[in-house]
Amino acid sequence: MDQCDIIDKHTQSGLDLVEKYVKFVKERTEIEQNYAKQLRNLSKKYSPKRGSKEEQECRFSNHQAFLDILNEMNDYAGQRELIAENMMINICIELTKYLQELKQERKMHLSEVKKAQQYLEGTYKHLDNSKKRFEREWREAEKAAQYAEKTDQDLNATKADVEKAKQQAHMRTHIAEECKNDYASQLQKYNKEQNQFYFTDMPLIFNRLQDMDERRIKKLAQGYILFADTERHVMPIIGKCLEGITRAGTNVNERNDSVVLIEQHKSGFERPGDVEFEDYSQGINRASSDSSLSTPKGPLELLGRNKNKTFRLFNKKSKLPSSSLSPFSTPPTPSPANGPPSPKFGRDPLSYCLKEINKTVKPRISSFRTLKRTVSVIEGFTHLPPEQRRKRLQQKIDDISKELQKEMDQSEALGKMKDVYEKNPQMGDPASLAPQITQTAQNMERLRGELNKYEVSDTDSSQAIYSEFDDEFEEEELAAPIGQCTALYSFPGSSEGTISMQEGEVLSVVEEDKGDGWTRVRRNNGDEGYIPTSYATITNMKCAVTRINKT
Repeated sequence: MDQCDIIDKHTQSGLDLVEKYVKFVKERTEIEQNYAKQLRNLSKKYSPKRGSKEEQECRFSNHQAFLDILNEMNDYAGQRELIAENMMINICIELTKYLQELKQERKMHLSEVKKAQQYLEGTYKHLDNSKKRFEREWREAEKAAQYAEKTDQDLNATKADVEKAKQQAHMRTHIAEECKNDYASQLQKYNKEQNQFYFTDMPLIFNRLQDMDERRIKKLAQGYILFADTERHVMPIIGKCLEGITRAGTNVNERNDSVVLIEQHKSGFERPGDVEFEDYSQGINRASSDSSLSTPKGPLELLGRNKNKTFRLFNKKSKLPSSSLSPFSTPPTPSPANGPPSPKFGRDPLSYCLKEINKTVKPRISSFRTLKRTVSVIEGFTHLPPEQRRKRLQQKIDDISKELQKEMDQSEALGKMKDVYEKNPQMGDPASLAPQITQTAQNMERLRGELNKYEVSDTDSSQAIYSEFDDEFEEEELAAPIGQCTALYSFPGSSEGTISMQEGEVLSVVEEDKGDGWTRVRRNNGDEGYIPTSYATITNMKCAVTRINKT
C-alpha cells in the first residue's frame, strides 16, 4: 500500500510539471506579443506621415533606406507575433487539453485502486469477525464441557442435571464447530482476494498508471521540442528581414543624394561676372549696362551710386532686368482668369513677384479683406472666421471629389456588368440594372453640380486673395475706422484670423458685419482681426447706425 502512495505522489508531480510548463510558455508568448507590439509602435512612431515633409524627403536614398528599415522592422514584429501565436496553439492549448485528459485518467485509476483496497479491507473485516466468533464460541464450548464433566463426577447431582449439562456441552461444541468452519471459509476467501489484489488487480492498475505517466513524459518532451522548432521555422523569414535591413544600408548612395538635391534646387541663373574696375582718377565712366545679367553690379558699386540713399534690395524706382532668364521679367497681360494686376506693381515689383509665385503654392495665403467678398457659402459656414471658412470649402471640395470618383467607379462597373448580361442572358437580365445605372447617373450629376458650385466659390475667394496679396507686403496707410465698439464679454481669439479682447475694451471698427456674424476691428497698436458681433456693442458708426447684439 505504501507503493500506491508513492505512485500517487509521482503522477501528481508529473501533472504539476506539465501545468508549470504551460504557464511558462504562456508567459513567453506574452513577452513575444509585447515585444512585437513595442516594435510596431516604434516603427509607427518614426514612420513619416502621409504628405509630410519627411515623406517628401524619401527621394533621397538615405531617407528611403531608413523607411525600408522601419518596414523590415514591422515585418520582423509580425514574425514575433507568429511565434507567440504558434506557441499558444501548438503547445499551450494542446498540452492544456492533454493535461485535462490525463487528470481524468489518473483519477479513474486511483479510484480503482481505492475500490480494490476497500473490498479487500471489507473481506478482512469479515474474516476477523468470524475468527473472533470462533474463538468466543470455542471457549464457551470448553466451559460447557468442563461443567458437564464436573456435574457427572458430582455424587450429589441428579441424573437429570448430568444429562442437561452434557446436552449443553454438546450444543456449544456444535456451535463452535460451525464458527470454525465459517472462519476457515472466510480465511480462504480473504486469502484468495488478497492474492487477487496483490498479484492481479494492483499490478494491472500500476501498469496503467505507468503507461499514463510515460505518455505524459513523451508529450511533454514533444512540447519541449516545439518550443525550439516554433522559433526555428520563422528564422528564414527573420533572416530575410535582416537581409533587407542590410540591403537598405547597401543601397544608400551619397553621391546620388547630392545630385538629387542639386537637381531639385537648381535655379538656372548664370553665375555673376567679374566686377569691373572703375578708375575715378581718370574720369572713366562705368561701361557695364544695368540691364546685363552677365556682369551685374556688385555691392560696392551699388553703395557707390547710393551714397546718400538708403540701400534696398528692390528699390521702388529701380528698373527690372530685361533678360529672359530673370524670374522678375515683365508680367503678362492680365486675363479674367488670374485677375487684374496690383495697381502698385509700377512702384514695387516685389509685391507682384510674390503674388505670381503664390499662384503655384498651396495652401494659398488668405486675406481677411477679400474673403468677405466671396460668394455666399453653401451649407452655411458663416459661423466660422473667414480663413477657416475657406479651408472648409476646400475640404468640402476634396470630399465631394472622392465621392464622385466612387460613383464613377460604380457606374463603370455597372456598365461592364450590363455588357456581360447582354452577351450572356443566362447570367442575368440587363434591364434589372437600369434603376441602379439611372440612380448612379443622377448621383454623378448632382455631385458634379455641387463640386462646380464649391469650386466657383473657392476660385472667387482665391482670386480675391491674389488681387490683394501685395497688400501684405506694401507700406500703405491703414483703412480709416468706421466706428467704435465696446467688448461685452472676453474673447480668446484662438482661431485663425480672430483677435482677442477683454471685457470693457474699446476697439475701432474697420469693417462691419456682412451677415456672417463677424466684425473686423483694430486696436490702437495696429493689430486687426475678427470678433463675434454678438460679443460687442458697436457705436459711433459714420452712418449713424447703432447696433447692439447680445446673445
